[in-house]
Amino acid sequence: MKSFFKAISIVFTVLFLWAAYVQYNDPDALLWYAIYGSAAAASVMFFLEKLSFKVALLLFALYFIGVFIFWPNEFEGVGIDDGEIGNIEHARESFGLLINALVMLMYSLRIRALAKKA
Repeated sequence: MKSFFKAISIVFTVLFLWAAYVQYNDPDALLWYAIYGSAAAASVMFFLEKLSFKVALLLFALYFIGVFIFWPNEFEGVGIDDGEIGNIEHARESFGLLINALVMLMYSLRIRALAKKA
């Protein structure tokens, strides 16, 4: 089971770094570099067994709150032809934050479970 979570953390490190990279043409790219960069760093820390439960839980909470902050006023989908581009961009950003939040929740639950075993 340990190797499964190690593999998951490697996969998400790569995915979060890729998500940060593709923000290069975004108007608020620095914000998204920080968001996805912190998720990638947390994934590396999880892999190294250095991520604390509190940090993972804090990141989960911040990303989850971000889902609601970035949620579009009117959800029109995520496809380029689904509606107004601003609404589409906010929906995509919200879903990205939701993925970040769920990964951090998984990390925090795993850290908690291992702490209870010890």
